[in-house]
Amino acid sequence: MNGFRAKLDYILKHNVAFYTVFEFVMSMAFRIIGIFVKVDKKAIIFSGHGRKYNDSPKAIYEYMISHQDEFKDYKYYWALEEPEKAVIPGNCIKIKTDTIPYFLKTLSCKYWVTCVNIERGLRYKSKKNIYLNTWHGTPIKSIDNNGTTRKKDDFSYMDFFCVSGEYEKECFKKAFCLKDSQLVYSGLPRNDVLYNVTENDVLKVKEKLGLPVDKKIILYAPTWRDSKDKGKTYIAKPPINIEKWKKELGDTGIVLMRTHPYTNKLLGISFDDFVIDYTAYPNINDLMIASDILISDYSAAIFDYSILEKPIVCFAYDYEEYKSERGLALNMEKEIPGGVLRTEDEVLSAIKNMNYQDACARTKAFKEKYLEFGGNATKICLEKLFSK
Repeated sequence: MNGFRAKLDYILKHNVAFYTVFEFVMSMAFRIIGIFVKVDKKAIIFSGHGRKYNDSPKAIYEYMISHQDEFKDYKYYWALEEPEKAVIPGNCIKIKTDTIPYFLKTLSCKYWVTCVNIERGLRYKSKKNIYLNTWHGTPIKSIDNNGTTRKKDDFSYMDFFCVSGEYEKECFKKAFCLKDSQLVYSGLPRNDVLYNVTENDVLKVKEKLGLPVDKKIILYAPTWRDSKDKGKTYIAKPPINIEKWKKELGDTGIVLMRTHPYTNKLLGISFDDFVIDYTAYPNINDLMIASDILISDYSAAIFDYSILEKPIVCFAYDYEEYKSERGLALNMEKEIPGGVLRTEDEVLSAIKNMNYQDACARTKAFKEKYLEFGGNATKICLEKLFSK
């Protein structure tokens, strides 16, 4: 994302007055334009997280193109930050997001499928458009109307919104002003593959990634921290000493580093054959399948990973500050398997002294409490999308 766009995004998220004026003026303009745009009843536009080819829209799209007899004659469009760099299978048209052609194409497509917001923070959908929002993860941190600093959203005009269980239902209804009639009890399409992973699948993924089978694979996937310079940078600087990690774990394990898409600067970590950078790797499910342990903090990856019923270590080194400034939707100290660890020494000790089977059992209990639906989300979403 370029500097101007990053600053504009930051302002829209944090300045409610500016966002309100911007949203009203631009939404009204596109509503008026939409009156004169003919809707193509066989056109679908997709948008992923970070405006990339990913997440649940990708899972839905790839299902559709692999079932051509069922979805004959549909036209597919993908909204992307960098369309020239995206490699997308099938016969789709790539469009650069946040451009005039992009907004016009949204108006002409009957079906909208996104995990964030097709309208890019605006509100101009007409009754001619059918809108499915899968969202992009189960919230640990406070979001939107539940949050302390972010803009307010009202998604009550959308047609369908995916949830994985009662916890998500209550979070999203409050955060986005959703109604019960909009909710699709499906889980996330992107996670369908995680429900049926075999040992053979694990070996295949490790081979694809070039990972050893005789070492413990540790996936470190922290979420993003808000900008401290009004949108110029989104920095991650975990308080860890990689040499200490290498000394403690290097003989038996390796670490896969996966930073959040919004993070644009990582400090204090250098990469080698012990810590490997997989931030740019397009499929996080592969990393989850290949790994034996997840280290994360306030990320929805904790919920996704729990589907695999493998150990989770919560390394929330800035817990009190984060809880105060951003807010939390979940009582992490009580609910996260293994509780909240604040120092690298606690993390290293937890990994070295872990009773693996007990840790797996705690993760399984967490999964069963919070993810009540999942495994067949793609088909459920498509049935809903075309039910209208």
